[in-house]
Amino acid sequence: MLARVAIFLFPIRLILAQDTNPHTSPVDIEHGRRLFDARCAGCHGKDGSGGRGTNLAQPDLPRSSNDASLYRVIRRGIPGTEMPSQNLATDREIWQMAAYVRSLGQRPAEAVAGDAMHGALIFKGKGGCRQCHTAGLEGGRMGPVLNGVGARRGAAYLRQTLLDPESRVPLAFGFYDVVTRKGQRVRGIRVNEDTQSIQLRDLSDQVHSFWKDELSEIKRLAGKTPMPSYKSVLSEAEVSDVIAYLVSLKEVR
Repeated sequence: MLARVAIFLFPIRLILAQDTNPHTSPVDIEHGRRLFDARCAGCHGKDGSGGRGTNLAQPDLPRSSNDASLYRVIRRGIPGTEMPSQNLATDREIWQMAAYVRSLGQRPAEAVAGDAMHGALIFKGKGGCRQCHTAGLEGGRMGPVLNGVGARRGAAYLRQTLLDPESRVPLAFGFYDVVTRKGQRVRGIRVNEDTQSIQLRDLSDQVHSFWKDELSEIKRLAGKTPMPSYKSVLSEAEVSDVIAYLVSLKEVR
């Protein structure tokens, strides 16, 4: 009877072992850091504080609440995003990268100078950010929704975006310039596209739909964005205040 119980328990232990990272020693974490620097830092930042990819230097990762889910995200990537799979990595390498990512969340939180409350006023007023971006329950639809941006992006990334937005244009971002055969020109963000049609949202938040055979020109403005630089619009202190406000937006609504 005991032998029979042992037979049934053995595969269960194997399944549970995969739910917990088996490679978390200092040597594993250091090897995970080297792997991360080579394969992940280009998007997530050298210290994991965010870039084109999500800020990983935080204790709670929305898509990876436990070791098993973090392993799956690294191994499989995230379909529909710029997060690639790591199909050529060994299981041990995936676990080592996961261990290093977890260690990032144990570091002290990034110190952010600035007044978040004043930054909220600038965001809504002088900065004109709400014309294009939604934060909370209000805002435009031209730019990305910023609810939860403080959990996805680090302060350094946000500063760079405010001062030099064209250096931070996501690969999936579609900014287009189209001209109809009748001479109408429309520039806007791609809302949808298929083989026969394309829909754009212009700067006034109006959506335009075109059949492609009625267009004389369809041009993607690669590396371009309608977002202006705030270098000459806001003072250094005001930029810091806006960043403090954005970093405070942790909750996804």
